[in-house]
Amino acid sequence: MSTSFTEKKPGIQTQNGALLEQTKHFARKHFNNSQVSHAWDHTIRVYRLCEKIGHKEGADSTVLLAAAYLHDIGRSSQDASNGNLCHAQAGARIARPFVNELSLSRNRKENIIHCIKSHRFRGNHRPETVEAKVLFDADKLDAIGAIGIARAYLFAGEVGARLHTPDIKVEEARPYSENDTGYREYRVKLRKIRDRMLTMEGRRLADARHAFMEEFFKRFIKEYEGKG
Repeated sequence: MSTSFTEKKPGIQTQNGALLEQTKHFARKHFNNSQVSHAWDHTIRVYRLCEKIGHKEGADSTVLLAAAYLHDIGRSSQDASNGNLCHAQAGARIARPFVNELSLSRNRKENIIHCIKSHRFRGNHRPETVEAKVLFDADKLDAIGAIGIARAYLFAGEVGARLHTPDIKVEEARPYSENDTGYREYRVKLRKIRDRMLTMEGRRLADARHAFMEEFFKRFIKEYEGKG
């Protein structure tokens, strides 16, 4: 029987706490060379959002929070390949030997791997379990709103992108290039996130972040054009 956020069993909580601490230690090592936009602090924010959303959605806390720690351990591989490698699939491969050794049932282990593999917005694997849906939403929430805007421009700086490229259609700009701007990320991905949320709590939290983000980019374009 899995342990949900609503259950309070001291023995199980102690066991789960040790498992999560072990998972945190394993995951943290994979961020030593990560870019700032996807550094360990992103994982911690996603973990906290998973706690918040998972409680509302009745998720298996051990599976969900372990997956939250592990979800981006393949990110540095994707960045090193300039986006040619999927970090969700790479992360699942990296995590598999570690997860196989955890004191969990086979189904719960497979669920953790599924969560990692299916958390990516542009991925080919759709989240099927409650835990995978919560992780997907938590990860996407950290990509929108004020924090999402900040991270979009952090990433643009990391790849050497310009502030804005009004002479190029954003849909035609190549990722990981000087035209991979914060505004491009908003147009091709961030503005679509709210409508892709998979849980009720995730959609509720996304509404305010989306509204703030829309207003910011309207203002950004206005100021860039010298009209505001």
